[in-house]
Amino acid sequence: MDTIHFEIREQVATLTLDKAATRNALSPAMREEIAEVVQTIKRDRDIRALVITGANGHFCSGGDLRNIATAGLDNQGWRERMQALHDWLRDLIALDRPVIAAVDGAAYGAGFGLALAADFVIATPRARFCVSFLKVGLVPDCGTFYTLPRIVGAQRAKELMLSAREVGADEAVRLGVAMELQPPERLLARAQQIAASFVHASPLAVSLVKRAVAAGGDLAAQLEFEADAQALAMGTAVHKDAVQDFLSKRPPRFSWPAA
Repeated sequence: MDTIHFEIREQVATLTLDKAATRNALSPAMREEIAEVVQTIKRDRDIRALVITGANGHFCSGGDLRNIATAGLDNQGWRERMQALHDWLRDLIALDRPVIAAVDGAAYGAGFGLALAADFVIATPRARFCVSFLKVGLVPDCGTFYTLPRIVGAQRAKELMLSAREVGADEAVRLGVAMELQPPERLLARAQQIAASFVHASPLAVSLVKRAVAAGGDLAAQLEFEADAQALAMGTAVHKDAVQDFLSKRPPRFSWPAA
């Protein structure tokens, strides 16, 4: 692969955006390579979590504006290009395993959207987030219309989208965009530590939690889903083994890593 690196180690996958000349901009080639990786993860049930990060001191600077300027597409062509993006982005957001974004430097435009597609965002103090689309006369994409209001609320999401202002690392934590900050030298290790904890979690329970949170819905629908989901989880070997570990005073197999 020319624009990303992908590795699987001890059931944790790590996808690294790596195109230094463009600060890891989402070029068509990079989008195709990410799409291939997402399909690989969907098929490989041994992969229990995914970490997404960027090389070269940045996460992702957004869309590749040079490519956009020379693409020569008409309205239908741009729509088809967006739909191709959505094919893998939908699968990434709905992935039934945890996704952790490790953000250093710029997460701008579609790069911000890619970070928001993760379940958890870990950032460094020098991380910078921006819904930058309005600066070039565009509307947010890469799922931002869906993800950002769910994280920061409708009013703040509109402010960030319409101001196109930069959000620093500390504000990102206050807004709930980032879960925690880590020094640059610790960033990837911390993200992989969190990912590794899910190797010992119930795959079914993780999947059901993600589905429930994504679905939203009214109280009655959520309680109905909760009943169905818990009944399924109660029948798994992971649950039964965990109960026996507890009764036998053995340490739990699943443990979220300490900060």
